[in-house]
Amino acid sequence: MPELTSTYVDSLAPNAAAIKNGQGLVRKKSFVELHQSENGELLFGKCAGSGKTPYECSVDFIAPDSPVFRCSCPSRQFPCKHALGLLYAYTEGQTFTPAPVPEDIASKREKAEKREENKVKQAAEGVEPKPKKVNKSALKKKINAQLEGLDLLEKLVLSFVRSGLSTIDKSAAKTLQGHVKQLGNYYLSGAQIELRRFANLMFSGNDQEQNYTYAVEQLTRLHAFIKKGRAYLLARSEDPELALDHESTIDEWLGHAWQLSELKEYGLVKEGAELLQLSFYSYNDAARQEFVDLGFWLDLSAEGGEIRRTFNYRPYKAAKLMREEDSFFDIAVVPQLYTYPGEMNARIRYESMSPRPVQGADLEQAAAKAHRSYSEVFKKVKNQIKNPLSDKQPVMLLHAAALGVTENGQYVMTDGEGTRLLLEDLPTIQQGTVGLLPFLPAGAREDCTVLVMFEHDLDQGRLRAQPLSVIKDEEIIRLLY
Repeated sequence: MPELTSTYVDSLAPNAAAIKNGQGLVRKKSFVELHQSENGELLFGKCAGSGKTPYECSVDFIAPDSPVFRCSCPSRQFPCKHALGLLYAYTEGQTFTPAPVPEDIASKREKAEKREENKVKQAAEGVEPKPKKVNKSALKKKINAQLEGLDLLEKLVLSFVRSGLSTIDKSAAKTLQGHVKQLGNYYLSGAQIELRRFANLMFSGNDQEQNYTYAVEQLTRLHAFIKKGRAYLLARSEDPELALDHESTIDEWLGHAWQLSELKEYGLVKEGAELLQLSFYSYNDAARQEFVDLGFWLDLSAEGGEIRRTFNYRPYKAAKLMREEDSFFDIAVVPQLYTYPGEMNARIRYESMSPRPVQGADLEQAAAKAHRSYSEVFKKVKNQIKNPLSDKQPVMLLHAAALGVTENGQYVMTDGEGTRLLLEDLPTIQQGTVGLLPFLPAGAREDCTVLVMFEHDLDQGRLRAQPLSVIKDEEIIRLLY
């Protein structure tokens, strides 16, 4: 069983409400029985509920990286508050009496063990899992439909360019929303999101002049996507295998949701990784119509200092029933780490992990991976932003010889060569951090490591940079979490 800490239990919860409710059960002493198996792999007990019969809940760590939650309650949340409460009771040091494993759990364990034994046996015999069958005829029809959808989108984009954005009135807005819905029929969910993003910029009701600048950029992105998407789909339709592009994000733009089995097939999986989360925040993406939980991680087991991202998407309609990610303050020890196609800050994903406390050596290792030449950083960021289909908010880990204030009262970072980087809040994040810099300890402002997010200010034609966290000695000071 992994070391159980409150941080680890928080990471298992579906949302903040589940954390609060699980902890509330412990405070109210709702657990009438608390047990653990002799080897400590299973925690189980009974929790008083609204009915006469207590709910029976358990957390099984027979596979330490993938705990199994069970509960007799009718909750649709997973894990439920009763299973979480069981773990919080354990972390708070409540007494769990030794007891035999219940028969129903023993039976379920036996079935799971047989499944694992069959997998091991097949692997030993060299029997490969049956590959997923691809209906090539249906896939070609889908590609043809996507090409038709791109033609429709191109006509719409060109009409906006010819007539000008100022001519888009309420009538055109209805037409635009109709096209957004229509793109879904052409299997272009990625383009659907980006067109909705354009519509939101045009009719947000905020600073319209500034919105026009970013709306034009969005049209540029859509036009670049149409050209690249069409060329890619035509080439793919001529490929006998109809293979996906595992080196760029074009399939994701077209709406493909990568499966872990596909990433593994293309070799985008790494055995063994240790991840340190440096920053985290959640936001509402109106274009996706989803809440997004975004984490920035450093792979301590990798040679370079590239920052990776984890995404957790929660659609509006199902958000209450889905797990909400949160800040994670331990090291995530991951058996298998999957990396999505992409450039800087590629998306990563894992199925299981076990936590361990952050040690001073981990932060020393993180600081050693930081980029030290801002001139080189600027080149890398600009090359990323030049690509219309790339992520426009790259994040990098930088070493700062000094973190100070200019004569004008603006915060800047300075590298060892004296190159300065002005720090300011990015309007797209909607959560400022620069205002927190005066509260940093004086010692944390020299010879420190800073996680920075960049963005191109289109109106002023320059890079903006916002600090997300600061590493100094044996501490991570999170400005955004």
